[in-house]
Amino acid sequence: MTLTDRNGQLLRPPNGAAFRRPAAVRPEQEGSRDMRIFVAGASGVIGSRLVPLLVEAGYAVAGMTRSSAKVQALRAMGATPILCDVYDAPAVQTALETYRPDAVVHQLTDLPDDAALIPARSEANNRMRREGTANLIAAARAAGAQRLLVQSVAWKLPAAGPAAVAELEQAVLAVGGVVLRYGRLYGPGTYYDGSLPPLPRIHVEEAARHTVAALDAPSGVIAVTEDRPPAGAR
Repeated sequence: MTLTDRNGQLLRPPNGAAFRRPAAVRPEQEGSRDMRIFVAGASGVIGSRLVPLLVEAGYAVAGMTRSSAKVQALRAMGATPILCDVYDAPAVQTALETYRPDAVVHQLTDLPDDAALIPARSEANNRMRREGTANLIAAARAAGAQRLLVQSVAWKLPAAGPAAVAELEQAVLAVGGVVLRYGRLYGPGTYYDGSLPPLPRIHVEEAARHTVAALDAPSGVIAVTEDRPPAGAR
């Protein structure tokens, strides 16, 4: 697990001592650009759009990826790249306690590039929803993060998918987080590049924009779809 700032310098705990829990966000900071945001899955289809939007808005952003090939791209976006595997729970906790974010955004999936291979990878993605989410929640709480936003889906999945989604959503809501139920994504870099998927759906750029807006949302479930207004919780 490697942590560097946007200039490539190593991040270390203060004074080489134990990692510190961040102070709570002050009331006057609520909704302000003083927030530090940790994006897990920052190089993914939504994360790669979300990070530049957050940086442009003035937030300090750390982007976590498990691919060393994506580190330079995250740095070019203006984020602090964090190379870490979400299944390494101690490393995830160290990463969050070192960065000390105010908000954690979970955009991790384990999906293939070829849509035809999705059924074969369904268990891997279910594991991400269960174990990956659990590791991030535990680390976010240990690091004192004040907000948690987590990717979910707005349509019913086959096989064991619904149980994994339900477990993810229950875990997020139990700690006062926000569940973002995205419609099927379309646009460049998605499975629907040049065509429209069935409803519910959302353009990937719009999905990223609505995620930024959800940073101020209270705990609950938000539908991020074209056929249902994404601004309100349900």
